[in-house]
Amino acid sequence: MSVYKGPERLTNDRYMTLSAPFRLFKHSIDGLIDTHWHEFFEMAFVVSGSGTHMLNGVPLRLTRGAAFLLSPADFHSLEPDPGETLQLYDFIFNDHFIREPLPELLFDHRTAYTHWYAEEQIAELEQEYERIWEESVAWQPESEILIQGSMERLLIDLFRKSRPADQQPSIDGVPHQALQSAVRKGLIYIQHHFREPLSLEEVASHCGLSANYFSECFRKGTGSTFQTYLQEVRLQFARSLIKTTQLPITEICFASGFNTLPHFERAFKKRFLLPPREYRKQ
Repeated sequence: MSVYKGPERLTNDRYMTLSAPFRLFKHSIDGLIDTHWHEFFEMAFVVSGSGTHMLNGVPLRLTRGAAFLLSPADFHSLEPDPGETLQLYDFIFNDHFIREPLPELLFDHRTAYTHWYAEEQIAELEQEYERIWEESVAWQPESEILIQGSMERLLIDLFRKSRPADQQPSIDGVPHQALQSAVRKGLIYIQHHFREPLSLEEVASHCGLSANYFSECFRKGTGSTFQTYLQEVRLQFARSLIKTTQLPITEICFASGFNTLPHFERAFKKRFLLPPREYRKQ
């Protein structure tokens, strides 16, 4: 009898080498890529074909010129339309690839970006991705610098095109201007690592502050303690999985960053007034 193992988590050590914090793939997808998430960031650009991209439970069309950027906080699946093959460039990278302050620019108010480029722009993007591919295949000492520059331009372009013009930056409803830079950096770190064991000390160290001072700044900036905020992020992610997938509750518990099923069930019921299984039924 086969045992259901739940959605796959794609890891850095499996898909990237130790010598480079990035990798570019050319994918031909002719069947379902089931729900999964990853430790790394992912930016994809569709060259041909059509299908459906299920992103955090929301279905989006994939056609020639579609582009999307995902963080480790996102889960998704891909499925070509019947008889179609999706051809796409898929660029993956970790936290160390993009330079400051680009991570804060991209991720201080949401994690996923999508855009459908017009035909006149597609050729230009294809050329840019193909140049990155050629640099990756015929590696030279300066290749990483060229690739990093190209990808940062592509990231900023996607950011500009998919962000509403009137949207003011915020993190989960907290106004950008009300947060110290270190607290913003901590919130972004939490968004991308909440499924891992995460301590106040680790996040404070990432922000360059002592644990006590970071805790005080965090509470003043967000109106919440670190642990309360972290649990809320985990619970909201779990609720999305319960609403939009048929994953087992136990798998959702651990995928959302909880250590034990009883703890998860108690916290979920307290927050949403129903146990996870009853919530799914409704």
